[in-house]
Amino acid sequence: MLLLLTFGPALAATEVHERQLDNGLKILVKPDHRAPILTSQVWYRIGSSYEYGGITGVSHVLEHMMFQGTEHLAPGEFSRIVAENGGEENAFTGRDYTAYYQNLASDRLEVSFELEAERMRHLKLSEKEFLKELEVVKEERRMRTDDDPQSLTYERFSATAYDASPYRNPVIGWPGDLEQLSLEDARDWYRLWYAPNNAILVVAGDVEPDQVFALAEKHFGPLAAETVRPPKTQAEPEQLGEKRLHVKAPAKESYVLMGYKTPSLADADAPWKPYALELLSSILDGGDSARLSRELVRGRQIAASAGASYRAFERLPGLFLFEGVPAKGQTAETLEAALREQIARVQSEPVEAAELERVRNQVIAAKVFERDSLFYQAMQIGLLETIGLDWRLSDTYVDQLAKVTPEQIQAVARQYLTPERLTVAILDPQPLESSAQTAARPQAGGQTHVH
Repeated sequence: MLLLLTFGPALAATEVHERQLDNGLKILVKPDHRAPILTSQVWYRIGSSYEYGGITGVSHVLEHMMFQGTEHLAPGEFSRIVAENGGEENAFTGRDYTAYYQNLASDRLEVSFELEAERMRHLKLSEKEFLKELEVVKEERRMRTDDDPQSLTYERFSATAYDASPYRNPVIGWPGDLEQLSLEDARDWYRLWYAPNNAILVVAGDVEPDQVFALAEKHFGPLAAETVRPPKTQAEPEQLGEKRLHVKAPAKESYVLMGYKTPSLADADAPWKPYALELLSSILDGGDSARLSRELVRGRQIAASAGASYRAFERLPGLFLFEGVPAKGQTAETLEAALREQIARVQSEPVEAAELERVRNQVIAAKVFERDSLFYQAMQIGLLETIGLDWRLSDTYVDQLAKVTPEQIQAVARQYLTPERLTVAILDPQPLESSAQTAARPQAGGQTHVH
């Protein structure tokens, strides 16, 4: 308990200042005067979970296009201006959001606002730049998914685990959809979603809130709102039994992926359950001292690697995941059986108080260190607001973890880690390509961004 008591005051929330412009843009400012720097982030409520069949990947392709020129900026000029002002910038696309950021000296905030306001409503979508960036995305897909057997397994696993949820689609898009994606698709997507009333502006750092609001009004205030109609949520039907699939792909080793349907914080029937699931994932996979590493990797040496993960902060219900690579001489079936044994253990035996306290302290310590980062502070605020939750949840996160009991962890394990909610994918390794085959593949040129 000493660690919890020691870290408590360090987690005291810095006040966040909030304002909304007449055009619907929401602005959140978190002052932090430790250094003369800031991060400015624009989050759009759009990502792959908003997409439909035929245009999957369009959100990510449009992210690329946002760096390729506006009515007043030539392709690449946005990045050049940020660099000339001593800053760094990038973007990322997820299932529930697309976000753009600049990290700058605190006296360069207006540079960020002027640039982001320009491309929020005045992007210039040319056929030439679109076709170039589309090829870049296709190459990203080949490198990160098609040529990565574990990523390929995860993609097919997700498409099997979800029957209706848009989480079944990859963020980068299905190959067939990328092949038929058009400039008009990107142009329509931009017009529909890139509007001030579908965006959240987050600034953290050495700033004064009134100054931020005044600059935001100056640059974003004149932008017109758009009629935004979010798609109806595709509810995932109840799963009626365990699902299994085998993925055959060139690989050196097998791979096991297991996922159980679980709620997110947005739809849980009790608010404590997602926090209990988060602690459960840390008990199983919270560093070298966690159960999976201690018992399956170092102890019984069944796995070369093993892990578990869960995300409480998502727009739609997700999955509690287990994954692992068998150790040399072990099989995927042996590893799967060992993972199931670990699940049965947390269902039958409450976590001991000392183990829970150790894990909880580790999680809290990680949160304390994360708050040293301006970027992380702003990212947590932007993420929560974009998926429809209150940014204040980031300030109560640690308090909620502190309330979770061993009995609650056992309860969620029993409720959600059941065969009726389970999908299992096994990677069946196939012979690897020769170096000549790999070298013969065409290469794309262009700019790559995080996604």
